[in-house]
Amino acid sequence: MSNNVVLEMKNITKIYPNGVIANKDANLSVRESEIHALLGENGAGKTTLMKILFGIEHYTSGEILLNGKPIKVTSPLEAIDLGIGMVHQHFMLDERLTVTENIILGMEPKKGLSLDYKKATEMVKEVSEKYNFKVDPNKLVMDLSVGKKQKVEILKALIRGAKILILDEPTAVLTPQETSELFEQLETLKKQGHSIVFISHKLNEVKEICDRATVMRLGVYQGTYNIEDVTVKDLSRLMIGRDVVRSIEKKTQNLGDVVLKVDNLKVINDEGKIVVNDVNFAVRQGQILGIAGVEGNGQRELIDCITGLETTFVGKVSLHGLEDKQEFSVKNLRLNGMNHIPEDRLVYGVSSEASIQDNIISNRYDQADLNKGIFQDRKAITTLSNELIKQYQVKTDSKDTLVRMLSGGNMQKVVAAREMSTDMKILIADQPTRGIDVGTAAFIHDKIVELRDKGVAVLLVSADINEVMDVSDSLIVMYEGKIAAYFDSIKDLSQETLGEYMLGIKKMSEEEIRGATV
Repeated sequence: MSNNVVLEMKNITKIYPNGVIANKDANLSVRESEIHALLGENGAGKTTLMKILFGIEHYTSGEILLNGKPIKVTSPLEAIDLGIGMVHQHFMLDERLTVTENIILGMEPKKGLSLDYKKATEMVKEVSEKYNFKVDPNKLVMDLSVGKKQKVEILKALIRGAKILILDEPTAVLTPQETSELFEQLETLKKQGHSIVFISHKLNEVKEICDRATVMRLGVYQGTYNIEDVTVKDLSRLMIGRDVVRSIEKKTQNLGDVVLKVDNLKVINDEGKIVVNDVNFAVRQGQILGIAGVEGNGQRELIDCITGLETTFVGKVSLHGLEDKQEFSVKNLRLNGMNHIPEDRLVYGVSSEASIQDNIISNRYDQADLNKGIFQDRKAITTLSNELIKQYQVKTDSKDTLVRMLSGGNMQKVVAAREMSTDMKILIADQPTRGIDVGTAAFIHDKIVELRDKGVAVLLVSADINEVMDVSDSLIVMYEGKIAAYFDSIKDLSQETLGEYMLGIKKMSEEEIRGATV
């Protein structure tokens, strides 16, 4: 790491038109050849600060210096021209195009009036080899693993000349093996003079890969620290103002009746590809069954079938006697005791143009305790909303704030507050803490275990290995649409072994799996 400062953000303040202060006098100083962590809880202002740097948002006051010279970044195109690239948590790739077509989009070499695909492929190969990124330029993006897609996103930035790279939660959906590979490549970039801003909630990874860390809390700069001088506990305390207890206390399991049963489930997508292939399992009262797997291995389609979002499947899904898939409407499933934290909070989790309060009561607005005759009891609704906002630590000035004004993590807290605070027989928790800070993630994990101890069945889907291993009682691993492994107990299971099953390096026999899951 050089001591040469390449980027400074000084006293950045961002105030939205509604008066919400996202950043107040925030500071960031990044050196050449440095991996610099940007840390903070959801709503701490770190994503807003990076959006300002990348030209997506505009600041109210402050100053940005690049190599000592003041700059104004008014758009992402301007940021790219200045050598600043950003890889978002949700990839911005066209799945139907090849790696080459995605990488050179907007800067296509021409042969006459048409694309010179040979030249484009050579450009991609050259940048890929330069940074030791092993990607096939001719592969369709839809056929790539999540780790490879991330490489394509990074190469998109590098081929455009990015010297400063912003990575937003880059390891959120990677296996340990993929994370190790990414870290090797980040070290290569660092040695070649690149500077990387690394946004993450995984503090152990921050300790492993980063040189320094800037911490923010409630939009305010808390300081910049040499990583070697602070512990994970120190960083947690700086982020949230208190120590976070990471161990999860669990009572002895008290298993009851089967609540959810999946038999010989098979799903064929619109391209004719089998994406869920002969999947069988059951979830019982008082059990947390985890589903681990690299994203894109059938988990989403499986959960869509279970939650009524997809009914064109072969096989059988049974929920407490409800078996006809044509009756698997969201309303019927809720009436039969299913609550659902969906993977895509924006599409299925919230109504972004409605208030926090309206979102929180949307699954119980007709309950007797929230109504007086034919009229809603506004006092009771307000009391409930404020209680859940406080309990689930949603950062907001008011229950009436529109959900679209919240950070992604705070939107997730609204969904969790709604889905985990009513009576239920089963909770389908699909990526329940994605993008959520360590403090609230620990709180949600404790709530899941509390539900389990009350006899609720929980199906937990997560690409975060720590989450599935810490919270689950039993574990399924999915690979290429099939169950690759089933662990009735995960007491002796290591992260490395689980990663091998997730990547398809290891696989249990069908007899082992069927014997364990029936």
